[in-house]
Amino acid sequence: MHTVYVLWSSLDRKFYVGYTENIRRRLQEHQHGVGHTTARMKDPRLIFYECYASKTDALRRENYLKTTKGRMALRLMLKNTLAGSVTVALQTLDLPV
Repeated sequence: MHTVYVLWSSLDRKFYVGYTENIRRRLQEHQHGVGHTTARMKDPRLIFYECYASKTDALRRENYLKTTKGRMALRLMLKNTLAGSVTVALQTLDLPV
């Protein structure tokens, strides 16, 4: 499955948008500081993900979410999450297989 995901750092107040074919492995890598960008994030938390059957569709979505319009859409869609009402710790994530 092709997954586009969004991490949020409440301390840094920044998004990280990524793509992976193995979400469990990739989240563990983020949790252990693997990766140039997320290694500098103080408290990355998974706040959103979407799964696609097509790699092309997933990469198109990832690229959109990295644009100014895409980030504005994320802020609107995830307004309550970003306000602190809902957080998902990486270690407690229970994803479908």
